[in-house]
Amino acid sequence: MLTPTKGIAPDRALLAIGAQIILALDQPLTVTQTWARFKEQRVRLGHHAPVSFEWFVLGLDILYALGTVELRRDLLVPTRSEDAA
Repeated sequence: MLTPTKGIAPDRALLAIGAQIILALDQPLTVTQTWARFKEQRVRLGHHAPVSFEWFVLGLDILYALGTVELRRDLLVPTRSEDAA
């Protein structure tokens, strides 16, 4: 689930989803805005494997657990490495 497996394509692995979310988060965004950017970015990059909103939220959960994103005033904010320490 975190990494690609026989049943999960590399572009659907949660670590890949998390990386794509971080790329979409170049500024603080709401979850809905991030979801929209994430979907646009996947189309632009040619990732056509379907990703459900639930899978997207699991990607956000991974990022939160890793300390790379947090929710501030209803906005998703990427954390810098010095913020996480």
